[in-house]
Amino acid sequence: MTAIPKDKALDSTLSFLREGYHFLPQRWKRHHSDIFQMRLMGEKAVCLSGEEGAALFYNQEHFQREGALPRRILTTLMGQGGVQTLDDAAHQHRKALFMSLMTPGSLHQYSTLVAENWRAYLRRWEQLEQVELFPEVEEVLCRAACAWAGVPFEEKDIKPLARDLSAMIDAFGGVGPRHAKGKLARHRAERWVGKMIDNVRAGKQYAVEGKALHAISWHRELDGKLLSTHVASVELLNLIRPIVAIGHYVVFEALALHEHPRCAEMLRNGPAQYPEWFTQEVRRFYPFTPLLGARVRADFEWHGYRFRKGTLTLLDVHGINHDERQWEHPHLFRPERFRDWNGSPFNFIPQGGGDYAHNHRCAGEWLTIETMKTAAVLLATSMTYDVPEQNLSVDMTRMPTLPASGFIIRNVRAAATAVAPIATAPTVAAAAAGCPFH
Repeated sequence: MTAIPKDKALDSTLSFLREGYHFLPQRWKRHHSDIFQMRLMGEKAVCLSGEEGAALFYNQEHFQREGALPRRILTTLMGQGGVQTLDDAAHQHRKALFMSLMTPGSLHQYSTLVAENWRAYLRRWEQLEQVELFPEVEEVLCRAACAWAGVPFEEKDIKPLARDLSAMIDAFGGVGPRHAKGKLARHRAERWVGKMIDNVRAGKQYAVEGKALHAISWHRELDGKLLSTHVASVELLNLIRPIVAIGHYVVFEALALHEHPRCAEMLRNGPAQYPEWFTQEVRRFYPFTPLLGARVRADFEWHGYRFRKGTLTLLDVHGINHDERQWEHPHLFRPERFRDWNGSPFNFIPQGGGDYAHNHRCAGEWLTIETMKTAAVLLATSMTYDVPEQNLSVDMTRMPTLPASGFIIRNVRAAATAVAPIATAPTVAAAAAGCPFH
């Protein structure tokens, strides 16, 4: 039996918080191995990287998600009792609820809502001296998400709801005030949607059939019982919250267009596939999720290494997306690299790996891609703006991270040129059969 390389530190928690996205990649280089072990928050953890390591991590015979997420993540970002914490038949049954909402028609409707709300905000941005793009995009996406999910809202609801969802997202890598803010935000959001779900079930509020509010309110588990109000509210937020989180990627798209002006020209006049290539490269290049966790189901061996039941196992998402063995010059921004990408579900995992129906790959990945394609085209063709001098540095020790300034724009104007199609027919058609990109 081969011993798993060990990190020398007694506990790496503080180092992880200090080093952020660079923590795991630096240790792969140190150990010259795609597997090593360390202690995190006092617990032994085995860390995996590389395409082969990702394939192992998503082998459901060896790993489960139950007990893998720290309570501090469940009480802020994910919510307790959600689909991310389930395994086997229970997970597949709950996951089918989410996948049933990802039809080609639904994806197209959602993209249209994003574009409509963006254009409405654009009219307001034209009246402002300057705009911080990040919070504005979060509001755009919050409106689109609620409308798409069939969640009614009053005008006064949007800004505080978007801020609460943003606080929940920001809390996953935070301690102290950031964590407390995210926890309070989740309590408020769960109460809001929980009351809505109770009213739907009591016949006091109408829910559109086929929309998420209706589907989740009346979803029955394998035992035939409705979800509890709490779990139903968690799952409804598990649709709306991740859509708001796409605001991070949209701001990184704006940063990429600013730093690589040729990309804007390609979005305007390049091949029809270019918005997809650009979107995928933004998801690969810029940081969002640093790692994912699971636990070993039962003792097993892999390449001579012994995995013990219950061991926390971490997958290096950021490192795999920048693996030199898979990506030529991974630290250069090159959208065209996706022209010839082999479509592996394990070498490009910004929102998890494996397949959608059976693994824990994010059910909302299609929504993310469509949102980003729409936003990229809107930024490049539907508006003009200036980018003043500001701090656009990206702090790789902060999780999640953004350009420090939130990306400020000035002199915003609607462009006279027409917007390219939001979603191409091949993408929508492919979604009917499975993942449109993998």
